[in-house]
Amino acid sequence: MQPLNRLQMAWRAAQDIEDGMVVNLGLGMPVACGDYVRPGLEVVIQSENGVIGAGPLADKAHADTDLVDAGSRRITLAPGASIIDSAASFAMIRGGHVDATILGAFEVAANGDLANWDMRIPNKGPLVGGAMDLAACAKSVWVIMEFNTRKGGPRLLNRCTLPLTAPNCVRRIFTDVAVVDVTAEGFVVREIVAGLSREELQARSGAPLHFASDCRALAAPEIALPDA
Repeated sequence: MQPLNRLQMAWRAAQDIEDGMVVNLGLGMPVACGDYVRPGLEVVIQSENGVIGAGPLADKAHADTDLVDAGSRRITLAPGASIIDSAASFAMIRGGHVDATILGAFEVAANGDLANWDMRIPNKGPLVGGAMDLAACAKSVWVIMEFNTRKGGPRLLNRCTLPLTAPNCVRRIFTDVAVVDVTAEGFVVREIVAGLSREELQARSGAPLHFASDCRALAAPEIALPDA
């Protein structure tokens, strides 16, 4: 069984972005989704720091230190892009004009509760940031996270143990070993990585898993991490 790496997870999430969407990408793995949007789609990537129409990463020769996304990556601008201030950016988010936001998370509950901040992180303090606005106001909330913690604990739970970012908001979860939807019946597995049985996946979860009748293999192209 070979789990997806972080960039492969971003690639998989990007495949569900549809033509005409306005999409916000959160810090960490989510910002990489913008590099894997399917060719030919007209998609507007909104960055909460004030970019509407973020383009791919800039190469070193054309990188502009004043042009960054929410993850401080030096980016390009897509044709027709706009630069706005933070107040206008969050007015766009709070006004419900973002079709989907893709966020990182620590935990997701079976009813869609999202926990993606932790006051216990040393020297960081409470850093809920703009995620609460996005989780509450985006039309769809997707999450990218590893299925288990570094210690092997579950991230999919009956009830979150960490402070909530927003309740009942997550609709789809992209992990290194499965793609899972949040439904009225709880977690429904849509895709599972080859070599991992349903029983093994259930044993790694902190909540019951249901499997879609058309559940298929989770696969992604070879994408090497930068430090690999």
